[in-house]
Amino acid sequence: MYADENVIKIKHQVLYEVAKLAFAGTLEEEKDFLPEKMIPGPMPQFRCCIYKEREVIRERIRLTCNKPLHGNNPDNVMQVITAACADCPISSYVVTENCQNCMGKACVNACKFGAITIGRHRSHIDPSKCKECGQCAKACPYGAIASLKRPCKVSCPVDALTYDENGISVIDEKKCIRCGRCVHKCPFGAIGSKTFITEVIEALKSDKPVYAMIAPAAEGQFGEDITMNSWKKALREVGFTDVIEVGLGGDMTAAYEAEEWGEAFAEGKKMTTSCCPAFVNMIKMHYPQLEEHVSTTVSPMCAVSRMLKAKEPEAYTVFVGPCIGKKSEIIDQKIEGNADAALAFSEIRAIMKAKDVQLEPVDNTYQESSLFGKRFANSGGVTNAVIECMKETDKEIDAKVCRANGAAECKKALLLMKAGRLQEDFIEGMICEGGCVGGPSSYDDQLKTKKKRDALLAKADARLVHENLKNYDMDSFSMHKK
Repeated sequence: MYADENVIKIKHQVLYEVAKLAFAGTLEEEKDFLPEKMIPGPMPQFRCCIYKEREVIRERIRLTCNKPLHGNNPDNVMQVITAACADCPISSYVVTENCQNCMGKACVNACKFGAITIGRHRSHIDPSKCKECGQCAKACPYGAIASLKRPCKVSCPVDALTYDENGISVIDEKKCIRCGRCVHKCPFGAIGSKTFITEVIEALKSDKPVYAMIAPAAEGQFGEDITMNSWKKALREVGFTDVIEVGLGGDMTAAYEAEEWGEAFAEGKKMTTSCCPAFVNMIKMHYPQLEEHVSTTVSPMCAVSRMLKAKEPEAYTVFVGPCIGKKSEIIDQKIEGNADAALAFSEIRAIMKAKDVQLEPVDNTYQESSLFGKRFANSGGVTNAVIECMKETDKEIDAKVCRANGAAECKKALLLMKAGRLQEDFIEGMICEGGCVGGPSSYDDQLKTKKKRDALLAKADARLVHENLKNYDMDSFSMHKK
């Protein structure tokens, strides 16, 4: 939702073309012809030449087919498209027009690598020699040397992005939490994520029962008249066996996490939530000593998947939402019974487009979760749902909760917990600001959609969490990771 319109257009076109060929059963035979089909030439559309454009398309096709790109860690869902990244400025430091070509040459003298030379009108920095130490910028009396901060690097909350000798972005596998923030921040569309599109389409073409699990963040994203019933109708037309509201999983997670919180509070042990996969990744990779404090309750996505597989062991379950981290939860965390695939909104819409199906207004009568489960998608929603469950079971505790909204607040809270200075008893961690509704693959901005979302949720009935869960066989599957 943040990327340039041309970047989004190309990305969505690739998703659609691959989905169409996958449904037709001709993907392997025809995918190599897609770059020329999409970029016929002779004039380029968005790069310096048609050959670079076609290379970008080729790499996007590989991502869409869930394959890694050259130079990337094959196991990371996040991948750098080298051909696109090459368009980004190599050096972080540039000499601006403010340069007065002064006699002192403080910048030249400050550089220990011989990267700065004197030009006719201003100094010049050789990006192949620049080590980005910043000494030249500090030395310039006119402040004429600017530091260009790449959007991808600035957006990363855990400093997982660096550059190689050619200025191509490199994702540090040991630091990346798979939050996906960098994907839509890059103005060149040079960072993408692998997709499950082809696997989902093959499942739809098989005899397996295939279930779509729609994230609660979907309500309001596509307008006040696009309801959960709209999703149910559309995805059934695509070929899904049925559609389940993941807000139901929110109810399940809240009920079991309330029990964990109560036990931990009695023992004087601090805990964190576990439903945000990027937050869990942050703990595992950057604060491993705190892993024992993470709730063992599974995420709402996993809860619904386990419920479906308890009924139908052969079921293929597909999460749909604005979260890239959910792909990591499936690929990296390897939790038994979890979803088989996770699709971003753009990916499921490409599948729908390939089948000539659209989301249409349908009545708002389908509801499978409480309002608390629906609001799991908002920052603070998990805490509110857990507290509600405690009230319903007469097990209220006088606990304080740190509702960490966004990566910066999550890091601060975890640092305090690590240092033994966290005042609160529990941490609700949401890496995306605003919660899941602010996910990197949202269809529209959360502030623009808030009014529509509130209007939809206002139509939900007032069922309680435990009242709702009585309708499901909670003994047929485990709600804990181990």
